[in-house]
Amino acid sequence: MGATVRRALLILCAGLLARPEGAAALSIQEAILRAKPAAVLITSRIGADISMNCGKGPVSVSPAPFVETGTGWFVDGRGYLVTNAHVVDPAHRLPPWVIHELKKKAIDEGCVNPELRAQGLAAGQRPEVEDRIRRAVSDPAMASMQITPTPSITVLLSNGTKLAAQVKKFSPPLGLDGNGQPTKDSGRDLALLRVQDGLYPALNISGRDAQIGDGVHVLGFPGVILSHELLNKSVSMEASVTNGGISGFKQDAIGQDVIQTDAPAAHGNSGGPAIGDDAAVLGVMTFVSLSPSGGAIVQGFNFLIPARDVRKFLEGTGVQVGESRFNTAWNEALGAFFREDYRTAVTQLAAVDRLMPNLPDVKRTLGEAEDRVKHPPPRPFPWPWVALAVSLVSVGTYGGMFGQRWWKNRFRILPAQVIGLIERGMSPVLVDVRTQSDFETSPLKLPGAIRLSPEDAARGLINLEADGASKQVIVTYCTSPEEQTSAAVAQVLRQKGFRNVRILKGGLGGWTNARLPVEAKSHLPSIGLEIYKNLTLSDVERRSFAPRQLIFSEGDEPRAEAYVIHGGAVEIRKRFDGAERVLNTLHEGELFGELGLFRKSPRSASAMAVGDVELLIIKWERLEWLMRNRPQLTMEIVKRLAEMVVATDRERSEQTVR
Repeated sequence: MGATVRRALLILCAGLLARPEGAAALSIQEAILRAKPAAVLITSRIGADISMNCGKGPVSVSPAPFVETGTGWFVDGRGYLVTNAHVVDPAHRLPPWVIHELKKKAIDEGCVNPELRAQGLAAGQRPEVEDRIRRAVSDPAMASMQITPTPSITVLLSNGTKLAAQVKKFSPPLGLDGNGQPTKDSGRDLALLRVQDGLYPALNISGRDAQIGDGVHVLGFPGVILSHELLNKSVSMEASVTNGGISGFKQDAIGQDVIQTDAPAAHGNSGGPAIGDDAAVLGVMTFVSLSPSGGAIVQGFNFLIPARDVRKFLEGTGVQVGESRFNTAWNEALGAFFREDYRTAVTQLAAVDRLMPNLPDVKRTLGEAEDRVKHPPPRPFPWPWVALAVSLVSVGTYGGMFGQRWWKNRFRILPAQVIGLIERGMSPVLVDVRTQSDFETSPLKLPGAIRLSPEDAARGLINLEADGASKQVIVTYCTSPEEQTSAAVAQVLRQKGFRNVRILKGGLGGWTNARLPVEAKSHLPSIGLEIYKNLTLSDVERRSFAPRQLIFSEGDEPRAEAYVIHGGAVEIRKRFDGAERVLNTLHEGELFGELGLFRKSPRSASAMAVGDVELLIIKWERLEWLMRNRPQLTMEIVKRLAEMVVATDRERSEQTVR
């Protein structure tokens, strides 16, 4: 133990004096600030000059243009951008549906509206008249129509600079035909744009694949913000940021990989970069999920094009991914700012502002740095050195405690770590080593667990699928305090040659508290299974009743108690016209008596033990806590109450018929 304590002392001292390994990692705020200047608003605009004959002579109009907005981002500081193909597709390929929309607008503007004005009507005032006019003029107008479209693609930077863009490479969006099948030209939904030469920010593209749980920050220009009536119009120049995580990996209708994320997105986010905590692009927003009923966006199920596919798309284009002189200056200035070296930050941020003037994030950060130079935060008392001294004094006392704790927990494993082993295909063997009384009392066990009683283990009667020479992980679990039974059996197994034996920290209770799946040893109703998963049996009062003994009588006060049948059966009885009838017979795992708690009224029926019965007593405070914090249990209780209401209504209907 002396050597262990000395090692602990050295480790702790090194940790106090050395700079932590992750100290260079970016904060979320710094990562987002690094990336935001590179995000831009993409606008595809298709105007047209149209001539036609509505039946009363030639008419020429220029209808309101078709406009599509989305998000793009600089990938190369010389002027290359990436966005979704479907953002620029209307202006790039002029699909027939866009031309048709312009024609319909032209008919309304050149034919329908003049006729309405001639009749003294405003648009929308008499829809039936408006439709009749539109039907009358549509055929001759369409037959005679000459259209000259004027497509354009523009890029709006956050400093207000607007640039014309050209499409340099295009992989069409995924399209579906009338039968819901992918069209032959469906592609990766990516477009590479080029603006005039200049100095621009640029984002790097991550070289690693995204993993489940990775944090993502989606930059974009959602339409709901651009059109918000309560916001200043300047919001159209600065990207919004939403946060979430990687929640799945899927494939689209033609088998291309997409990444699912729960980061919120909306129309207008298309083409936007989803960056990780290192400010590198993990994916490109490509499509969201719509409700099948109303077409509204269903958040939590949005999809990204993986970074590796973006890199593949850019191959052979000459794009230098992430290269930009602006990036170098901006990142250094942010580094000084977040190190709280505000004087250096002011100098460097001013230089960045000269490189690319009036970027909102640069201006805002520069203003904050200048304010902190003028009004520096108070220098804190040198608590780190005081803490170091106190720590060095205390470490001798606590080192032994830490060593003992480590020694005790060196074989323990958390429920989440067990799930991790299962997901990696290591198939750990779960062994139920509860004492015989604990095993017989609880109706739950871990899925696929093998039963090994402590008594059998002590006698050497061990029948496990894993052999002692294998490296397969064996996890023992129990319900005893501090996993004492699991620790004893694990020690026996190691003595028998099983090398990789672990103890489930928290036992069965820790597993259920983590809301991981369990199995019932015998059939239990769903409500009973949920209750057992959320109760610690050792903390719950139990009561036993003899055969035919009353548990409570009709008209009794509920005493803030509900009951779960742990063993036996209970009859629910009620008096009708002076005679007592059996309404229902409840069995193991069923809940009763809760109705009086909800209604705060006397018992509406009696409960009697059919045979020997053992009940778990659920106090109202405990039941209320469970319902507020365990939604699945709440759903089961609501279902049960609904069934009771339906049964009562049916019984009343039958009585009315009689």
